Amino acid sequence: MEIDRYMHPLSDRYASREMQRIFSPSRRFGTWRRLWIALAESQAELSLNISKDALEQMHAAVDKLDLEKAAEYEKRFRHDVMAHVHLFGDDAPAAKGIIHLGATSAFIGDNTDLILHRDALELIRARLIRCVDALTDFAREHASLPTLGYTHFQPAQPTTVGKRATLWIQDLLLDVEELDHRIKVLRFRGVRGTTGTQASFLELFKGDHNKVDKLDLAVGKRMGFESTYPVSGQTYARKVDYAVQASLAGTAASVSKIGHDLRLLANLREVEEPFEAEQIGSSAMPYKRNPMRAERICALARHVITLSIDPAFTAATQWLERTLDDSANRRVSVPDAFLALDGCLVLLENIAGRMVVNPEVIRRNLAEHLPFMATETILMNAVSRGGDRQELHESIRKHSMAAARRMKEEGADADLLERIAGDDSFALSMEELQQMINPMQFVGRAPSQVEQFIESAVAPVLEKHNSHSINLEAPTLHV
Repeated sequence: MEIDRYMHPLSDRYASREMQRIFSPSRRFGTWRRLWIALAESQAELSLNISKDALEQMHAAVDKLDLEKAAEYEKRFRHDVMAHVHLFGDDAPAAKGIIHLGATSAFIGDNTDLILHRDALELIRARLIRCVDALTDFAREHASLPTLGYTHFQPAQPTTVGKRATLWIQDLLLDVEELDHRIKVLRFRGVRGTTGTQASFLELFKGDHNKVDKLDLAVGKRMGFESTYPVSGQTYARKVDYAVQASLAGTAASVSKIGHDLRLLANLREVEEPFEAEQIGSSAMPYKRNPMRAERICALARHVITLSIDPAFTAATQWLERTLDDSANRRVSVPDAFLALDGCLVLLENIAGRMVVNPEVIRRNLAEHLPFMATETILMNAVSRGGDRQELHESIRKHSMAAARRMKEEGADADLLERIAGDDSFALSMEELQQMINPMQFVGRAPSQVEQFIESAVAPVLEKHNSHSINLEAPTLHV
């Protein structure tokens, strides 16, 4: 390992090998060569003079990439695409004269970017599906476990652990829906020429507009695209990059919300992320069990959300047919967004499949607050036994205030039920009061909502994307 050069944390620590392969030099430059082959084959089909030997040699050399030699060429020519044109010509000498025929650098660079976008979006979607699958198992398992609900992070009406997980899943399903759409509408730039007019190809085909259209479609289909953008300047519209990264930012917002919820629950000790046997939570405080995975999700998700601003500015400041101030920015912002979100989803799947639920802590937290939430039920029962509603309301208000004050000022347990049981005006025993605060009476339809949600909303998506057939590597998790 070189220790005197900057190492990118996303590739060194967070992103999976699958995502790194998509944006690797071998994948990028290998795609360049496949584009040149697709162009040459399509031109040959349309009667341009391209020999069989040229095509065979190009195919044979498609993965024969000498990147050191390419770097030497680039140092000479100060042009990355022309460096690889010459390198490919060295490896396929019969094709040297026709490689890149009629094309521009944007034909290679932009079409490759769209291909990598598509592949990376499909990987992100696959990871999302796996997260949904894992969280669905969690939701189903804990569908009927009552827990204290929170609004404003203040105790509120109870829900269940499983119902809370459905809120996370629903956000992720919306992201899957968005990615489905984004992948569907992503198109090929095609063969467009220097400023998008296709003038060079019209000249190659001696003014035959029909052949130019056929070439555009044929190259796209060879690269897996059914359609191309109808018009372009030198590049495809940079608004496409913004749409893609906005979709990534939307997913990042979802996983960040889950990460924040997990951090709050970890503080309550109700639900915790997995903690390894020899994991150290703090260098100074050995007892700590920090939610470091959830914290890392939030950190990386923030980066993805922030990066969505880059392509917005790029799209907004492209001049006329194009300017080159997009290039350096896109080299950094586009891969970073995919790599960072990939890292988030790797972490989320790791957590979702191994979350630790502490039912006794949940029960204790709920028991502390439930008597206060049950006061209306208690009041109605006491009134039904002949009590005066207004007098009882005032009594229960005073008892509630006293019990709350005791908790805050003395740090003691809530004694609201004891106070009410000892008040003859309510005519309710402690046993009767305990029956009134059965947690399952306060969770409404939460358990059945979980079941219905999984059956109607989750199962069709998992079936559509065949989650069990998605095999991805399990990366090593770093701090």
